[in-house]
Amino acid sequence: MGSITRSLARKVCLLGDFAVGKTSLVRHFVEGRFDERYLSTIGVKVDRKVLYIPASSGTLQLTLMLWDLAGGPERSSMAPSYYRGAAAAIIACDLTRPETLSGLAVYAQEFLAVNPSARIVMAANKVDLVDDRRVSDDDLATAASEHDAPLFLTSAKTGERVDAMFQHLGVLLISEHSPQIIP
Repeated sequence: MGSITRSLARKVCLLGDFAVGKTSLVRHFVEGRFDERYLSTIGVKVDRKVLYIPASSGTLQLTLMLWDLAGGPERSSMAPSYYRGAAAAIIACDLTRPETLSGLAVYAQEFLAVNPSARIVMAANKVDLVDDRRVSDDDLATAASEHDAPLFLTSAKTGERVDAMFQHLGVLLISEHSPQIIP
């Protein structure tokens, strides 16, 4: 790692229906582990993770403040106030529950109403449950293209594409401030 030439902090909201794996995605990314027990998030849980992103001028340090928000019926009317100041959102669906795909547009619209210039990344989680998958690649591509959002098929359980998704988001957030990012 080269010398750190710039430090930034950005707020990122994790959105999606209940039990799509938002908390597990954050836990895997921040702590490198998966917990089989399901505990519904009440309100919001905030975690932090630092990324180091190489650039032509040195290494950029990006601190992600990860706001894991309750989804589904537990979602608070306060949710839009939690969105304030966020630079991005990761909006997740569950590949085994097609009804969670329709929620992507709702969460994206709500979030972008508060942060119109924010970035969105879509996570189609539980890719490890191959035999239970009920959401097609075409439906996922359509949902992602509606918001010009990168789409990642992830597994919080195995870690598949979890780090890659957050790293990609980090590059998107930093590239707005420093165009010399090394891919």
